[in-house]
Amino acid sequence: MRILYIDIDTLRPDHLGCYGYHRNTSENIDKIAADGVRFENCYVSDSPCLPARAALYSGKCGIRNGAINHGGAAAEMIVNPAERNFQMFDDNYTKKLRDAGYYTVSVSPFGERHSSFWFYNGFREMYNTGKCGNESAAEITPVALDWLDRKGTEDNWYLHVNLWDPHTPYSRVPDSMGNPFENEPPSAWMTEEIRQATWNNYGPGCAQEPGGVYNNPQPATTRSPSQIASMKDYKKWVDGYDCGIYHADLHVGIIMKKLKQLGILDDTMIIISSDHGENLGELAVYGDHQTADHITNRVPLIIKHPKGLGGKGRVDNALHYQFDYAATILEMCGEDVPKSWDGQSFYQSFVKEMESGREELIVSNCAWACQRAVRWDDYIMIRSFHTGFKNYPDIMLFNVKEDPHEQHNLAESRPDLVNAAMTKLENWTTDEMSRSAHATDPMWTVLREGGPFHANFNSPSFTKYKQRLCDTGREKLAKELDQKNGGLKLET
Repeated sequence: MRILYIDIDTLRPDHLGCYGYHRNTSENIDKIAADGVRFENCYVSDSPCLPARAALYSGKCGIRNGAINHGGAAAEMIVNPAERNFQMFDDNYTKKLRDAGYYTVSVSPFGERHSSFWFYNGFREMYNTGKCGNESAAEITPVALDWLDRKGTEDNWYLHVNLWDPHTPYSRVPDSMGNPFENEPPSAWMTEEIRQATWNNYGPGCAQEPGGVYNNPQPATTRSPSQIASMKDYKKWVDGYDCGIYHADLHVGIIMKKLKQLGILDDTMIIISSDHGENLGELAVYGDHQTADHITNRVPLIIKHPKGLGGKGRVDNALHYQFDYAATILEMCGEDVPKSWDGQSFYQSFVKEMESGREELIVSNCAWACQRAVRWDDYIMIRSFHTGFKNYPDIMLFNVKEDPHEQHNLAESRPDLVNAAMTKLENWTTDEMSRSAHATDPMWTVLREGGPFHANFNSPSFTKYKQRLCDTGREKLAKELDQKNGGLKLET
């Protein structure tokens, strides 16, 4: 059997047709979902980019693998010197696929983009497309097609293809494609009242500083405005994101066509997922992935087995970490899941077309903020240890079934749920650290460095941003932000 993993960066599930989106962004992905299993509640344990892929390929939550930031000490995998042998990372997902007899190949610039060269561990062939993630799908797909033309008809390969088009600044999509959504409104949840609240606010990603470029407005492009100053701007921003998905989906179709031409489509397992979602106004963030929440940490997961294993058109509603699917694939391929992993296989229930997930998940983001969240039942509780230059309260609680865009914080009205979630978080932390090869929770390393890489109190960006707030009539908010400096909730 062949395995194709299509890894579409920054892809939130609810902007795909197969997950109920009202726009036709994903015709080819939808067809794959119709022939396979779609997972409704798959979450990366750690977001965004570097931490998410570190978790997937190590099979461990960031608290144990150590790679949770985009810079500083905690952007590296934890290596126990006593276990640093001639070769290391033997329990890596890709290496285990090799042990199972698969020829492993990656078409991705990710390792260089984040200086995360552990990512290449276990791959037999690595194609770095050379633009550090700024590539269009039109620059990635030909490399994958060339490899398929040369070796696709061989058996037992694992091919990872990494597309980036939904990632800001949305300019990877060629202008010649136009805007398929020009006459279609965005989702109705965003209102002028909500937009105004995110405008009269502060923090990277807010309406005055969308896209993560917060000391100056995001440069305007043909597909994105510099600020979300009106509902018209909001539509343009969402259109830009959706065009990124649409363009990536077109290239998914091109790859599927190649598999069919080679006569191998019916013997190839296809997996589609992402490293994180994309906030589009949720928690006052536009066009970035800065929070440990239902929007950033939830990702699509679609598995189409060539023999129909798992079901056809089935929806799995159970709670899963993303690396649980990696554990499942290993068992499917006859390989033992490493005992060192947090990932748990659901293979036995998968083949019976049954749901078997987790009672709760703990998800984190320590690159833009320092947050950990508990996702269980219909709820997510978010604990902020460092708000990432934002005005978040210490605790937020949302009913994601009734309020998927996280507009109504229930923390004060439901202390019972908050207390239950805090107990779950404490128990999880204790359990993870008891199995860690490192004595220190890497989140505390991030906090002691002044905070996450992208919003660090010791960075010149902090002073510059306070000045920008003053220059744009938000002096009161600048003072509020300044009060957060030094107020980090360190624990020993």
